[in-house]
Amino acid sequence: MSEKSKRVVMSVFGVVVCGLSVGLMRHAALGVDPFQSLMSGLDAVIPLRFGTLYVLVNVLLLLFSLLFDRRKIGLATFINLFLLGYVAEFSQGVVQRLIPSPSLPARPLLLAVGIVIMCLASAFYFTADLGVSTYDAVSLVWSQKQTRIPFAACRVCSDFVCVLLGLTLCLLGGYSLKQVGGVLGVGTIITAFFMGPLIGFFNRRAAEPFLRGRGA
Repeated sequence: MSEKSKRVVMSVFGVVVCGLSVGLMRHAALGVDPFQSLMSGLDAVIPLRFGTLYVLVNVLLLLFSLLFDRRKIGLATFINLFLLGYVAEFSQGVVQRLIPSPSLPARPLLLAVGIVIMCLASAFYFTADLGVSTYDAVSLVWSQKQTRIPFAACRVCSDFVCVLLGLTLCLLGGYSLKQVGGVLGVGTIITAFFMGPLIGFFNRRAAEPFLRGRGA
């Protein structure tokens, strides 16, 4: 398999598995990553399928990138845009049928599996280097346009805005405190602080060896 073909396979694999992880984390109801918390809030107030809503929101973010820096847009951007939301919706439905009411011990297990496979998927997605998601592009473009502000600070700000909007929309949508805890919980904190090192681990152990060979 050529390197270009591997990159395409890695991008598709990354998006599909990331969608599966989102479904697991949403069903675990112990908190999701900041962008998914925003999506959950929008899902609470807008009567559309989650997959369709995901596409619409990402089209708006795509317009931002097209206006300010098109270099961040690639094949993987569109794979993410049109595929991830529907995969997440499908996987959550499957898990709900298999485990309708997860027990207290099962919920942290679902969350842990979701986070691990999300990091694995992200490592493949980023290493493929065929474009970034529209949400990732916002922080990248912002940090490059405002050179005095590092990317990490831009990402923290965008994550904070997503969490705040997600919380507000969930409350406006009639979520109970228990339901809000399922969107903004321990999973949100873990993804904010521990995803980076785990993605780096999978990048070294799995994504880079797949792309360049074990000896690279």
